[in-house]
Amino acid sequence: MTSLTLKGVTVNFPFVPYDCQKDYMSKVIECLQEKANGVLESPTGTGKTLCLLCATLAWRERFKDTISARKVTERLKGEEMFSNTPLSSWGTAATDGDTPTYYTDVPKIIYASRTHSQLAQVIKELKNTSYKPKVCVLGSREQLCINPEVMKQQSNHVKVHSCRAKVSTRSCVYYNNVEEKSTDKELVNSVLDVEDLVKFGNKQRVCPYYLSRSLKQQADIVFTPYNYLLDPKSRRAHNIELNGAVVIFDEAHNVEKTCEESTSFDLTPYDVASAITAVDRLLAEQAKEASHGDTVSDFNVESLNSGLKLELATIAKIKQILLDLETVIDSYDVPNEVGITKPGIFIYELLERAHLTYSSKTAVQEALEQITGYLAGQPGVFVNTSGLQQLTNIIQLVFCGEPSEKEKQQQMETNTAHFKVHIHQDTSHQKKNQSMDVWASSSSSSSSKKQGNILSYWCFSPGYSMQSLVDQGVRCIILTSGTLSPLSSFTSEMRIKFPVSLENSHVIERDQIFVSVIERGPDGEQLSSAFARRFIPENMSSLGKTVANLSRVVPHGLLVFFPSFSVMEKTLDFWRANGHADRIETVKPMFVEPRGKGTFNEVMDGYYNKVNDPSSKGGSFFAVCRGKASEGLDFADTFGRGVVITGLPFPPRMDPRVVLKMQFLDEMCRKKAPGVKYLSGQEWYSQQAFRAVNQAIGRVIRHKDDYGAILLCDQRFKSSNARAQLPSWVRPYVRVYSSFGNVIRDLSQFFRVAQKLRPVAEKKGAAESCEAVCLSAPLSSCSTSCSPSQSSITQKAKVLDAHLPSLKRKRLNDHSGAAGMARICVEYECELQESQRRPANLLDALERGDHHSGEDEGAAVGEEKANHLSTLSLQCDKRMDDEMRGGKRKIKLVQQQKKSQVSEAVSGEGTSSRVKGFLAEMKKSLSQCNFEQIVQTLQTYKKTDDLDMLLTDTAVLTEDANTYSLLRGLYQFIRPHHKQRFDERCRDLTGGGCGYEPSHSLSVEEKKALLNSAAVRRPAVSVTPPPLHLQSAEHRATQQGRTPPEPEASHCCSQTACCRCDPPPPPPAVS
Repeated sequence: MTSLTLKGVTVNFPFVPYDCQKDYMSKVIECLQEKANGVLESPTGTGKTLCLLCATLAWRERFKDTISARKVTERLKGEEMFSNTPLSSWGTAATDGDTPTYYTDVPKIIYASRTHSQLAQVIKELKNTSYKPKVCVLGSREQLCINPEVMKQQSNHVKVHSCRAKVSTRSCVYYNNVEEKSTDKELVNSVLDVEDLVKFGNKQRVCPYYLSRSLKQQADIVFTPYNYLLDPKSRRAHNIELNGAVVIFDEAHNVEKTCEESTSFDLTPYDVASAITAVDRLLAEQAKEASHGDTVSDFNVESLNSGLKLELATIAKIKQILLDLETVIDSYDVPNEVGITKPGIFIYELLERAHLTYSSKTAVQEALEQITGYLAGQPGVFVNTSGLQQLTNIIQLVFCGEPSEKEKQQQMETNTAHFKVHIHQDTSHQKKNQSMDVWASSSSSSSSKKQGNILSYWCFSPGYSMQSLVDQGVRCIILTSGTLSPLSSFTSEMRIKFPVSLENSHVIERDQIFVSVIERGPDGEQLSSAFARRFIPENMSSLGKTVANLSRVVPHGLLVFFPSFSVMEKTLDFWRANGHADRIETVKPMFVEPRGKGTFNEVMDGYYNKVNDPSSKGGSFFAVCRGKASEGLDFADTFGRGVVITGLPFPPRMDPRVVLKMQFLDEMCRKKAPGVKYLSGQEWYSQQAFRAVNQAIGRVIRHKDDYGAILLCDQRFKSSNARAQLPSWVRPYVRVYSSFGNVIRDLSQFFRVAQKLRPVAEKKGAAESCEAVCLSAPLSSCSTSCSPSQSSITQKAKVLDAHLPSLKRKRLNDHSGAAGMARICVEYECELQESQRRPANLLDALERGDHHSGEDEGAAVGEEKANHLSTLSLQCDKRMDDEMRGGKRKIKLVQQQKKSQVSEAVSGEGTSSRVKGFLAEMKKSLSQCNFEQIVQTLQTYKKTDDLDMLLTDTAVLTEDANTYSLLRGLYQFIRPHHKQRFDERCRDLTGGGCGYEPSHSLSVEEKKALLNSAAVRRPAVSVTPPPLHLQSAEHRATQQGRTPPEPEASHCCSQTACCRCDPPPPPPAVS
């Protein structure tokens, strides 16, 4: 532990800090001492989180010491207590008359990050320091509640009302133990994250949710997702006290978007219709009961377990308000796709026509909350109350504050100054009548009816939320991230002053980073992802050749980022069809980021294992900017030696919200408000693209000994304006290449030098290292499966769920060598084989149902997005490597077939785990009645092969957007000949498909035949060395008894890694 003094504050740091870390901590302390807001940028890998914690907690301890010194001063009446430590040495706070005199006045630290997984990493860093503050982590009931009856509710707001009902009647045994257990030493003296709280709650049978709220009162530092701070509703719900607090936003590059979204809403026809249905049902039910003897005037609705009362007439008024609101919104004749836009203050005029005003808001809001609570607490059939909850949120947002009659107009103008009202047609295909068969074809009936309108109320200034924090009386606000550049434009959007700023340098040297703008591909074609060029065959072909060549030069792991999922998917389809994918796959097996989060962790494990496999040349991971891989993962050392940016990820230019945002900023620029500098619409549009690029770039260099290459494959990066928007630590190293050959030459030289000067991370085989598996396993299980040396391996790449076990999916079984990787390949490509065991339970029966008719199970939802691009690639990896190195090993085809059979059997086991995991998730998300109905429906489908019946009986999953993923998850149970139709119906009703590909419609026999024919046609191994012009330098040197040179990609034309002369197909294998 190292101690250093910065601005009069002694900071304990786990190791000797770098200069950039000292600069960073000095700026943090300056913000705290001067009560000044700060915006601090420090590159990823410079330890900014550790610096932030140490500096903040050291200052807080110093602050407490000044209070002690002040009390000593008062008692000694100015005399010195210690002759060698005069009171003046404590700083001005020791004698300043404004210094607080109570320890309760020590500022609380509110530490916010984007997600709980990021907060878990922060808490892990805190445990590595010498500071032991009292800690509290705030979370939702979704994450912290352990009451089975509450957690089985289908939506979050229903869980909220169910929980409140149990708490109010003290019928929750876990809540009843909170007061007793909140002083437990194990709890108070420990630094616990969300998972630790849940474990403690289960162990002690105490509610983690209310336990965290109890800990908040005495906590020195409170960890929270930053939407809890920025969203006024969440802030009130969690009772977060901000007066005098220090507010820190880590990973603040997303704050702008969160600020705007937290104060915006979209009210869909489905929301209004579901609210009307819920109220109408309650009204009919209570009117029926009233007719049995009670008079309407005396009748009251008793909200279950709450004691709240609501007159029947009030329920009828609420229904009328909802009907009027629906009529008003649909009364506007909206042009197709364009919609109509009004000033923000128009929202009050529109809502007034539905009898929603400042004077009526309180009564309506209370009535809506009581109705929602009553329906949520009703046993039996689930009633969708999401529409009621949405309307409650809207009233809280629009009618904020309690202005007098004189101040009302000014208040409304102030509230809506940074908003726009947008009304546009609903194209989501959600039906208003929940009782109708949502699976039925609607091509004829719905087209003749007028589509409902969506009412949107959008905020276009993140400063609106930031100013509300300042108004709460915070001491200071610190925004920090690795990608905030350019700081001037970022701070101008926030509309509050930031006297303290920092653009920190990196800790790396010149020889550790290579940055190039690649203007043209190896065939001379200009590279560009501009809208007019991105899907031109010549452009996609040139990009494919570029990536193929780079994959030969960049060692170990290669990351390739696309602007969006649609661009990535179309480009990869083109590469598959034209052979580019095969060239990449030959060198670095390809892993693709899936759209959904369900299979993400399995894909990442496959990539990590492939890079770690000493028998492979590494792997390539294809992802999108703004996706999970671009922000949430750490590709340190060999996991990310190079990152390829294939284009600029601009927001969709024709999206109404993007258009209105740009118009709003241009309008603000014309007004030129004093003291506020706004970006123009075009400047903001460009900033959004480069901020996403900068995040992706930050995945590579992760610590002081790391090194890697940043390859910008779009000619638009060569402009000086574009390079100026790159991170400050990258700009000095950018070189623009017009010749692709020069890029390959310099890149090869860079890696030769870096590998000699920098420590080489040892690659470990899948059998040697169980690191990926241990990330998801308890410590005890790891210790039994790994040797002591293996269990202590430093974690080089962090998966999101490594920090939140509740989010972990069951890992694929660990297998050694190529067999383990072949299993992953086969599993991702849905080559499933029939299990030999008899069905022992429902899960087994569901899995085996298709095999009785000789048909294949489908892949899990979206899993085909995450597959390797060629079926036999991983099965033949080791043989390919031997061939590329000129090896002479003779491998018979029958041996490979045995390997394939083993891997396919293991694949079946992985599928069983996924099926069980999916059904467990469905049981957790649905009511018991609905779950049993869907299970029965699946069993019936296996017997009858009647897809129409299945579609009708699972319609309950379309009533709530939260269950859309469950609907798509049923894809794995659908038989091959039905998969395409099921995918189309899901796409129509939920807006997203199941990832259908034509190969999914093949039966088991057809796939076996295809695999066998491919194995026969493809002579993967030759017993003779390849022709001399195709032999690697390593092989030639080995044959001649010399030391092999550094690996370099060369071809017969002597041009380094050239794609103009692709190698001819290998000669036939000789048996």
